[in-house]
Amino acid sequence: MAARKRKITLSDAWREKIQASQIMNRLLKHVEGEIELSGTQVKAADILLKKVVPDLARTENVGNEGGPQEMVIRWADPK
Repeated sequence: MAARKRKITLSDAWREKIQASQIMNRLLKHVEGEIELSGTQVKAADILLKKVVPDLARTENVGNEGGPQEMVIRWADPK
């Protein structure tokens, strides 16, 4: 079989995504009872995921004095 003429190169970001998905798949199998992981393995997976996948944080936008925000949309006159 002939070798590929173009080599596929993955960026570091893609490699991190692939590694994160592998860790998540392994944790999912553990949760579903397909495989058994020790507490140390689960903790290590958690630490690695926190390094690769950003945490989602709740943000709240409030207006003046903690009240609701007001949005004003101004249309330009097309004349």
